[in-house]
Amino acid sequence: MKKAEIILHPVRMRVIQSLVRGERMTAQQLQERLVDVPQATLYRHLKKLVESGVLMVAEEIPNRGTLEKVYTLPEKGAEISVEELEQASPDDHMTFFMNYLASLIGEYGRYIHQDHIDLVKDGVSYRQFSAYLTEEENLKMLYDIRDIVLKAMKNEPNEHRRKRLLSIIDFPEI
Repeated sequence: MKKAEIILHPVRMRVIQSLVRGERMTAQQLQERLVDVPQATLYRHLKKLVESGVLMVAEEIPNRGTLEKVYTLPEKGAEISVEELEQASPDDHMTFFMNYLASLIGEYGRYIHQDHIDLVKDGVSYRQFSAYLTEEENLKMLYDIRDIVLKAMKNEPNEHRRKRLLSIIDFPEI
């Protein structure tokens, strides 16, 4: 299975997002965060993520006669190589994109089906923009956005901060 296929599965993307800030979590802690994912399903996905090198077991803690694994995301563990992207067929890319969208739809569905939501107060936004850019201008814009997002990702959680998902899709219009 290609690394992109492994990463872009909706459940596995949620596991990766849970560990993206350098967190170390046990399967039980991940289960508490991903309450809608059956335990057996979570374990199956954790195994696949570890086998593929996307996640690693940081330590094993003895717990009632068994070893409880603590998972972490190694540096560049969730990155897809340029080579893999170049070798993927158009159908592969469509599958990758559809998996990405399925994950996004699932996250939005979990948000929208809460008992009480306020889209304006919560700052919910989805928009599509068009801009005329050279290749260099487009890369600079993406690097600038990346720098802003990386800075925000360094924020520590507290009672005033709410975890937010930001998804960016950029491609030339035909």
